[in-house]
This record gives sequence, structure tokens and C-alpha cells, in this order.
Amino acid sequence: MIIGSIVNGIVIDHIPAGRGMELYRYLKLDDMECEVALIKNASSDKYGKKDILKVNEVIDLDFDMLGYIAPQITVNIIRNGERVEKVHPKLPETITGVLRCKNPRCITSIEQELQHVFKLTDREHGVYRCIYCDTKAEKQSLV
Repeated sequence: MIIGSIVNGIVIDHIPAGRGMELYRYLKLDDMECEVALIKNASSDKYGKKDILKVNEVIDLDFDMLGYIAPQITVNIIRNGERVEKVHPKLPETITGVLRCKNPRCITSIEQELQHVFKLTDREHGVYRCIYCDTKAEKQSLV
């Protein structure tokens, strides 16, 4: 398989195997006109298998969302064919607009324009809770 090199763009590496498509959808990469490559189940010495996203255009990224999905992700920013920045997103203290509260009695279910905000309550296990009703967030509940 041959995937061309990137001149100006991003490479999101070390995505947990099988979660690359989730990132692809969340970043709305299917709406982009540039080249996008999703490599699934690539070999990784550190993780066994991983997914990789290559985007041949520099785009704005939500590092909070990336840190929430997988803190081990590495984002490489490429300009003029050279890596100019390497970012390791961390678990953010709060997440706004990325998750949706599943509690039907939460005020966010009644007030539709109210942002869904979650606070990190257990960094070791990556547990987030709704700031309004204290409901634990589910990993698969991305907006």
C-alpha cells in the first residue's frame, strides 16, 4: 500500500485500533476536499495495533476531544514536508459540547440550548461527570 507524503497537513497517530473511523466522523473529514487517509489496524510496537489518520491540509482540531477519546494520541503538524509540531493531547479538566448527558431528568435534556459540560472526576480511570446532575459520562456518547 502506498500513501503519499504530506506537504501541509496533520497526522494523527496512535489512535486505538478501531476508533479511527469515530475520529474521522467527528472531525467531519468526509466533507473535506483534500486527501484523507485512514489506516486501520496498523502494526504498533507499543500498542500492538493502532489506527492512523492522515489529512493533507492543516485543520483546526479540538484537542480536548482528542485527549478524551485517547490520551495516547499523537498529533503531528506538517508544514512544507517537515514536522513542525508534535502534540500529545491530555485529559482535559472539563469537556464542553463533546459528550451528551444520558440522564433524561438532567436540565440539558429540557433546556435544548444549554451546553453539555462534563468535569473530570477521576483522572486515573478517565471518568467524567455532568456538572448539572453528576451523571457519569459514557465513552461512546460523543455528540
